[in-house]
Amino acid sequence: MPAPCGTGVCHAIGVAMSWRGSTTVLGALTLLGSFGLPAPASAVTTSGSDAAGVTWLCRPGLTNDPCLANEDALSVSANGTKTPVSAAPAAHTKFDCFYIYPTVTASAPTSNTGLAVSAAEIATAVAQASRFSQVCRVFAPTYRQRTAASLAVGLGNDPAADLVSYDSLLKGWKDYLAHYNDGRPIVFLGHSQGAANLIRLLRGQIDDNSKLRARMVVAIILGGNVQVPIGKTVGGTFGHIPACTSMRETGCVIAYSSFGSEPPSDALFGRPGTGVSLQSGQTRSSGQQVLCTDPADLGKKGPAALVPYFPAAHGAILWVTYPGLYTGTCESNGGASWLQVTAAPGDPRPVVSASLGPTWGLHADDVNLALGNLVNDVRAEEASYSARH
Repeated sequence: MPAPCGTGVCHAIGVAMSWRGSTTVLGALTLLGSFGLPAPASAVTTSGSDAAGVTWLCRPGLTNDPCLANEDALSVSANGTKTPVSAAPAAHTKFDCFYIYPTVTASAPTSNTGLAVSAAEIATAVAQASRFSQVCRVFAPTYRQRTAASLAVGLGNDPAADLVSYDSLLKGWKDYLAHYNDGRPIVFLGHSQGAANLIRLLRGQIDDNSKLRARMVVAIILGGNVQVPIGKTVGGTFGHIPACTSMRETGCVIAYSSFGSEPPSDALFGRPGTGVSLQSGQTRSSGQQVLCTDPADLGKKGPAALVPYFPAAHGAILWVTYPGLYTGTCESNGGASWLQVTAAPGDPRPVVSASLGPTWGLHADDVNLALGNLVNDVRAEEASYSARH
């Protein structure tokens, strides 16, 4: 099995991966320049540090916070018409987002990374988390994620490295809760290895804590295999946190893994008790299915329009979006559940592909394929949360 995102391929720079080729640290530096963020002098730089063992990639008050990157975009239609789309971080918001980034490390001989902020982590935060600053204050601690060397032995075959990864993330969570949250409602965001750690965090800190659960607006867990009993919305991965079935629902989970066709039998995502499930300690497969909630139409069936946002790493364009290019719908078949992503036939605009291989599906683009939908989902759920509190 290839090491997940372990060679510089998976820096989560959306469409740059799939049709502009592999993204390297050089590509990450180019992206930073496009967003008006200073490229670090070397591949590694540091952000603010608070409690012992905690370094912040994003949080209010940091200089050059990548989660506050410029959000202006260019909308490109099928006929080539280009329309500017303006957006900006919220000037004031009572909501926080706690973001856990995916695997971004290059190859290393150790099982876990350090805590220093690299160019790849900065670029990933821009690509995946910065647009959420429209609806929340974004916090993102670094963590000692598993490296390519560890992941190469298998997702469930290095539990010690998984524990190191999670324990370092837990320190960031506890620092955030003790020094920054002040009782504010929280949105959780995680993708890939970040999703696996978010599952562990919610199970260990939130699921059985009614007070913290009451402050949870929504958890977006992508490419992490949240599991539920077949036909149910809760009861597998979490005992009390259900799937979101409406944009008016709060305290729930949005989760999916995207594929362009049915996941193969050895897929790393979409099948319970295997693949990425093992990274969060989920080994049960009997009677279970992987949760899929359509970010464009929560709780309903049938294709709905996805609103993608991809970072652009060249010229004056900061983001690009392609209205009407993709639809998504949750499907289940052959023991797999996934977000079926379909591009409009004959559309001349560039499309994503399974660039990491069929077992990965469209994993590299899980977030960016529906980033506009996800931000709107959070906005709607925050409104519902405010109405009830």
